[in-house]
Amino acid sequence: MLESDVYRRMIQTREKMSKSHKKIANYLIEHHETAPFLTASKLAKNVQVGEATVIRFAFFLNYKGYPDLQRHLQEALQRKMTSAEVLARTTDENDTTENVVTEVLSDDIQNLKETLNQVDPAIFEKIVYELIEAKRIYIIAYRSAASVGGFLEFYLDLVLQNTEMIRQADGVSEHLLDLTEEDLVIGLGFSRYTKRTVEVLKYAKQRSAKTVVITDHLLSPLVPYADHKMIAATEINSFIDSFSAPMSVISALITALTRTEHKKVEKRLQELEGLWETFDVFYD
Repeated sequence: MLESDVYRRMIQTREKMSKSHKKIANYLIEHHETAPFLTASKLAKNVQVGEATVIRFAFFLNYKGYPDLQRHLQEALQRKMTSAEVLARTTDENDTTENVVTEVLSDDIQNLKETLNQVDPAIFEKIVYELIEAKRIYIIAYRSAASVGGFLEFYLDLVLQNTEMIRQADGVSEHLLDLTEEDLVIGLGFSRYTKRTVEVLKYAKQRSAKTVVITDHLLSPLVPYADHKMIAATEINSFIDSFSAPMSVISALITALTRTEHKKVEKRLQELEGLWETFDVFYD
């Protein structure tokens, strides 16, 4: 594992490193089973350097940034961690809850920055176009990703009236029986990825349906079945995923869609307002 490219780069460039960079390299090598799962802020804290120094270290090794370096470190490890293992390896027994809110929100700010840096505006526009043109839209999102999928379903169906999130894994075949090339399947999946999400996307491609994937990594098993993909960072120093960035991506897609189709959307919302008033939906 330590013979992989990422570690070779550290060893070969060691003599050119600054004192701080050597400390980071030593830590990554000595903690090669745990370090790949640390956020930049947590790694900086453990090494006792600034977070900016960690980011500069990644560029020094000719990576595109810390997330790129981290992906190579995780790939070198070549094994999936269980939730219990990730919890154990990202939490020290001396950790306190005193600064958790600051730590997690700071990690989320970093996730948003990383996600924004990975967004391809041309791909984003193509996805918006596919949403508008689709005859039917199906959302595939299981386990924790279902929370993100439900948000997307609510607003897409509110304005388009053609969106369904398939919640029952066992009933997916009945829902997708008549899937055609005019339909769009949106797959949401984040590590650890569910087999059913991958299987449904594979089936959608076999039926020539359009596919969009929102996931956390270019090595995600969902990516090979995507016509268009968007990568959203989800890592915080915990066994859970943070969905701040995926939710922001989805909010952007919905906003772009409504701006593109603003006349249709405005008309529908006006009609809905009348209906909501009739049924006394909102607290006054």
